[in-house]
Amino acid sequence: MHEHKHGSDTHGSHEHELNAHEIEHLLDHWIEHNKSHSESFRARAREMEAASPKAAARVREAAELMDACTAKLEEAAGEL
Repeated sequence: MHEHKHGSDTHGSHEHELNAHEIEHLLDHWIEHNKSHSESFRARAREMEAASPKAAARVREAAELMDACTAKLEEAAGEL
């Protein structure tokens, strides 16, 4: 389910100011990246529910927090 790359072009620090196109690309990547993780968290929470309901609940909470982060990134993208 984790089908995206963690390459150096979208993670880590860079030594130049970003232009609007680069910012848009970066935000789009982060948004899709977070959505992928959120979906994965929810799927895994379902799989662990029987073995550990408390852990599953925490993982679902993490998915909700990831969704909140994604919403902020979407707001940032809307500011471009």
